Amino acid sequence: MAEFTHFNESGRARMVDISAKDSTERSATAQATVFLQPETLEKIQRGKITKGDVLSVAQVAGVMGAKKTPDLIPMCHPILLTSVDISFKEESHPDRKGHCSITITAIAKTTGRTGVEMEAMTAVSVAALTIYDMCKSVDRGMSFSNVCLLAKSGGKSGLYSRQGFG
Repeated sequence: MAEFTHFNESGRARMVDISAKDSTERSATAQATVFLQPETLEKIQRGKITKGDVLSVAQVAGVMGAKKTPDLIPMCHPILLTSVDISFKEESHPDRKGHCSITITAIAKTTGRTGVEMEAMTAVSVAALTIYDMCKSVDRGMSFSNVCLLAKSGGKSGLYSRQGFG
């Protein structure tokens, strides 16, 4: 039977002991995509959403989300983030379902004993939820998906790059 790292000898949940791991520079890049009506994207671009500058608020929310990851994900270690960068790519041409999109990318970095994958993925998720919150009065049909890790570096497992990325 496989040994589960997040369970103690009594079968109860535990935080993994990382004290013997080497401290290395670590980075993770994650992405999520928000799908919205063309009119909603146009209002975001023109600054016509009544709650304010949607992408600026979502950017700050993403950074805050990364910082709060261990408060949200039970077995995540609190880590000292050295950098969190959030960016957005807007697609104004509707897809076959008539939706435009905003792709959110987060890069999280640290120097430490554990990685920042969860922080990067939390950052894009919180940024996507913030876009929804700020725009729900004009587009309740928004959705987001494709939350994924694109790349990571550092640590014992080394480099990872999602197929088709990088």
